[in-house]
Amino acid sequence: MKVFKEEQRFTQSWLIILLVISAIVPITIITKELIEKKITTLEYLSIVALIIFSICLIFIFKLRTRIDEIGIHYQFFPFNLKMKTIKWIEISKIHIRKYDAISEYGGWGFKQGALWSKKNGNALNIKGDIGIQLELKNGKKLLLGTQKKTQAESVINNYKHQLTAS
Repeated sequence: MKVFKEEQRFTQSWLIILLVISAIVPITIITKELIEKKITTLEYLSIVALIIFSICLIFIFKLRTRIDEIGIHYQFFPFNLKMKTIKWIEISKIHIRKYDAISEYGGWGFKQGALWSKKNGNALNIKGDIGIQLELKNGKKLLLGTQKKTQAESVINNYKHQLTAS
């Protein structure tokens, strides 16, 4: 029995730099307010803590993917509190593909096509441009981002026969 497992988090350097820069502006503004005695030290510390907490929230996001003999299991925490399963019998097509996160889905994260074309379906992705594309028998599409193309492809090929068997 072959099993594919992957866990991804937002750890890109460019993202961390962007978050740090975006924190500098409000912290600079409220530091000026503190120096000018417009806010108290307690208010200042509370606001700085809130800014840091808000920025750190992105690091709790996690995409977990598992492929096994039952099907494809995924969880995009905190949106999915437990793994969701798509059984092989529910899948009409599956393949690994390159995609453009911004033009096809509007970026990375939990994307449901509200502002972008719904023809691409939904996407759950953290980084990169490689994904496991699922086309379900009910007509829906789901793309799960992966950083382990070769391993995912190997396990998918091992179970692909179950698509025609169902």
